[in-house]
Amino acid sequence: MANHLDLEEQEQLDQLKHFWNTWGTPITAVLVLVMGGLAAWNGYQYWQNRQASQAAALLDAVEVAVQTKDQARVELAFADLKSKYAGTPQADMGGFALAKAMQESGNLDAAKSALGWVAERSSDAGYRAIAKLRLATILLEQKDYAAALQQLQGSVPPEFEGVTADRKGDLLVLLDRRADAINEYKMGYKALDETIEYRRVVEIKLNALGVDPQSGASSASASSDIKK
Repeated sequence: MANHLDLEEQEQLDQLKHFWNTWGTPITAVLVLVMGGLAAWNGYQYWQNRQASQAAALLDAVEVAVQTKDQARVELAFADLKSKYAGTPQADMGGFALAKAMQESGNLDAAKSALGWVAERSSDAGYRAIAKLRLATILLEQKDYAAALQQLQGSVPPEFEGVTADRKGDLLVLLDRRADAINEYKMGYKALDETIEYRRVVEIKLNALGVDPQSGASSASASSDIKK
């Protein structure tokens, strides 16, 4: 009986050895890949959390410097954000904070530089759209209408289409391109939800140009606009 059991055990061992000789290497490779992937993912998560924490600390430094009106510290903290944590939301918000501080102090060139960096380097399409709108506003204040209009070219997220078209309409009016301005205002009016009060502002602008956005009709003066 004992010999019979020994033979069965030996047979099972032989089968196990055969299975392992056949499949052992692929199974081991898969396990290594899986465990390696898990380790890499955990490492990446740790790295991301560490990056976010350090970027947040620098953003706090930017905001404190803004509150104390210490422009040198604002610029220094933002420079660290740009060099070490470019592409993070904290770097984008630091750019906005710096731009606001510089604009309030009258240093419009520094404000434009900060906004331009966010507009070009941000990984978030919404932040890029906001930066371009604010940059266009500064250029408008400087009466550089063509440059402001150039900042607003290209696609933007759907939630920014209405306000971007409206701002383009404002600039086109200032450039004496009335027909183009009407087209932009119409697009802005259409893009804005009926429940948004700002839509009424765009409607007033169209009315001032002789256009009823409700019907799409325009006066004779509007139809004879000069196109440039």
